[in-house]
Amino acid sequence: MEESRANAVVAALRARNVMAHVHRGGVYQFGVRVVIGDGREAIWDSDNTASIEAQIMRDGMLVGFVPRVPGSEDLDDAGVVALIAGTDYDAPAVPQSRPREPTTPRSAGRSPRTSSRPTAGVRPGRGRGGAISRFLGRGR
Repeated sequence: MEESRANAVVAALRARNVMAHVHRGGVYQFGVRVVIGDGREAIWDSDNTASIEAQIMRDGMLVGFVPRVPGSEDLDDAGVVALIAGTDYDAPAVPQSRPREPTTPRSAGRSPRTSSRPTAGVRPGRGRGGAISRFLGRGR
């Protein structure tokens, strides 16, 4: 995004009561930073690509992502403002699907495992120790 376009988008967002600022991502890299009320901020389009996407940051750490919006490379300033102002930052970026359940349980056809080691006289958590302990005579 060019600096003049970022300034125009920020001015239009502020007119809609959105807390927006020009984000300077690097040399000649400009974007729009939107402050979200719970300590997060969205950095929109600071990577000089044609399409528009956002990174959701909290304390300098990436906590979310708004993926590339299809067709956003053809939006004018008013379309970009409407897109940014209408984004739901609490919605998941990718729809969450339920994990697939296996068709047959893993334990089907198996008998319960039995240990072939004798357990008499062995207390849990009290093994013989490692090689160093046995070498120093601390093991059994």
